[in-house]
Amino acid sequence: MYKVKVYVTLRESVLDPQGTAVKGSLHSLSYGEVQDVRIGKYLELTIGKSNRNLDGLVREMCERLLANTVIEDYRYEVEEVVAQ
Repeated sequence: MYKVKVYVTLRESVLDPQGTAVKGSLHSLSYGEVQDVRIGKYLELTIGKSNRNLDGLVREMCERLLANTVIEDYRYEVEEVVAQ
């Protein structure tokens, strides 16, 4: 069994109005040292053993559903979970 952590963020070239709003709020709360905020998504998938290539499977899921690859980038980490 595998645990896959997927991080989806807007591409650097895409404006992030939510991030801008959060940055403004942080500044109004006296956290002026914050220079930029980007909002994203974090997903955790638990995937059972499969005959399919795990990297290919995760990439396919990200590109078909989990990320809008026109405006978002994604990265993921895979860790094997030892059943107890």
